[in-house]
Amino acid sequence: MNQPNYRLIAVKIGDALKYGISVNEVGRAASALLKFPKQAFPNDSITSVRAKTVHDWILSLAAQEMESGVRNRLLVKFCHTITPSELRGQIDQILREEGALGTGGTGEAEFAARNFHSEVYKHSRTLYVEGHCFHAVFEAAKAYNKAVREKAKSAKDGEALMLDVWGFDKGVLMVTPCKSETDRNVQDGIKFLSAGLMRAIRNPTAHEPAVDWPITKEDALDNLSFLSFLYRQLDKAAYFKR
Repeated sequence: MNQPNYRLIAVKIGDALKYGISVNEVGRAASALLKFPKQAFPNDSITSVRAKTVHDWILSLAAQEMESGVRNRLLVKFCHTITPSELRGQIDQILREEGALGTGGTGEAEFAARNFHSEVYKHSRTLYVEGHCFHAVFEAAKAYNKAVREKAKSAKDGEALMLDVWGFDKGVLMVTPCKSETDRNVQDGIKFLSAGLMRAIRNPTAHEPAVDWPITKEDALDNLSFLSFLYRQLDKAAYFKR
C-alpha cells in the first residue's frame, strides 16, 4: 500500500485552510494532539503565515519516528480539529486523494463524503465507522437536544423543548427577523423540523432496542445530514430573552 504524500498534503491542506483558521487555532490543536516541537520546512511558494504554519506542523509529524498507521491517524485527527465544518469535505477529499484517508466504500469514506457539521463528526463518526448506525444517529440527536437546551436556557426536553424555543411567536431562538410571512414560515419550519426529529428519530432510538429498530447505513447518513442542517440553524440562531 502506498504511503501518503505528506509533502503534498501539507501544501494542499495549508492552502485550503489559510483563510478559515488562525495561527493560534492551529497552535492550540497541535499542542493538544502532537507531542513534539514544530520544525521549519522552507517553501518559497507559500506566502501565507497560516498556510505555512499548517504546512510545517504536518511535515513535522511526517518526520517523527512512529508506526505509519499511528501517524496517519494523527494527521487526520489534526486536520479535522483545525478545519471549520464547512471545509471538512474539501479537506477529507485531499486526505483521500493523497492516501491518508480510507477510500472505496469504507465507513470512513462514506462518512467523510457528507461534510457533516462538526458536532455530528464529534458524536457520530467513530460509531458509524465501526458499524453502529443506530447509536450514531441516537448520539447526534441527543447532542442536538442538549445543545438547543443550553442555548435556549430551557429546562424542557425533546419535542416540547423544540416547540417552545423555536416558534416565531414566543420562541427565544431566532434564525430570521420574523417580520415577513416568509420569515415566520422559515422560523416555524425549523421548530417543526426539530420537533419532528425528536419524535421520529430521537424518541424511537431512546426507547427501542437497536435489534428491534434497525437503521440502515443509508438512513443513518441521511439522518445525520438532517441533523447537520439543524445544527447549522442553531449556530446561526440568536437568543432573545422573553
